[in-house]
Amino acid sequence: MAARMSDTFISASIKVDPTILACPVCGSAVAVSGVEQLICSSCAASYPLVDGIPVLINEGRSLFRHSDFTAKNATFFRGEGSIRERIFALLPSMSKNFWAKAEYRKLKALLLQRTPRPRVLIIGGSILGAGMEEFRASTDIDFVDSDVSHGPLTKIICDGHDLPFQSDSFDAVVAQAVFEHVADPVRVVAEVRRVLKDDGMIYADTPFLQPAHATPFDFHRFTYVGYRQLFASFDRISLQPMGGPGHALGHAWESFWICLSDNRVLRGGLYIFARLTGFWIKYLDLVLNSRAHALHVAFGLLFVGRKRGAPLSLGEIIADVKGL
Repeated sequence: MAARMSDTFISASIKVDPTILACPVCGSAVAVSGVEQLICSSCAASYPLVDGIPVLINEGRSLFRHSDFTAKNATFFRGEGSIRERIFALLPSMSKNFWAKAEYRKLKALLLQRTPRPRVLIIGGSILGAGMEEFRASTDIDFVDSDVSHGPLTKIICDGHDLPFQSDSFDAVVAQAVFEHVADPVRVVAEVRRVLKDDGMIYADTPFLQPAHATPFDFHRFTYVGYRQLFASFDRISLQPMGGPGHALGHAWESFWICLSDNRVLRGGLYIFARLTGFWIKYLDLVLNSRAHALHVAFGLLFVGRKRGAPLSLGEIIADVKGL
């Protein structure tokens, strides 16, 4: 009896429902073994638990190692910035997500039409994405916040290429500013589709005309046609700019000026000049985002889709985006 009570206590301390977890190597169920690890029921692979956070990384296929997370090393995020970076953070931003809050409200409404208490996986969810605050605060949605980084919201450490969840576990998956950072976005989409229930939804926004960032973990950009192709196994609910030509121009303006010198001090001055003279350009998108051509020169793109049976053919994809 004491052992069963102890096991129950340990399971309760895990920040994710253990019944939906799966081994990222073989896909079998995992079970709690003591206070510091989980064990696969089939291949016997072991995974650490760090402060109740399962670290379900397939080390054979991932850039990351279990030891990165047991030691709480900086992985994707670099941690607190230098004094110089903190000063720069006080400058006006070149970006502002004017649209995400409304889009998340629409997503919530669609989810609650589907089920009274949806379960949502957030990939890259160690911190709040821009405009996500109200959505993430919803008490009628169960959130599973995953990332390859410890953070204030992290409930599970995992790599999107091998999502450690049972199939058909989620009503929706959110991937905000994620697909540019994965090495194989096609595989990640396939994993997202696998863990979604029938008619489950994906919400994904990703850069197009945005300079490289978070290097070296920045791999991809997508035109709106390429982005639609990426989600060929989903029926389109929405495909639109998330930041249009104004945002793209503002970031190009900043990048142009800081490319003029390799001197660290001078570059800092050029960066400040670019921010102070170009931050306002983003506000043009309040008008320009609704123009038809904005998709061609978007700073980023939002796709909201619903899981379908067979993927669309390339011809069907082209037909689908022509009307946009």
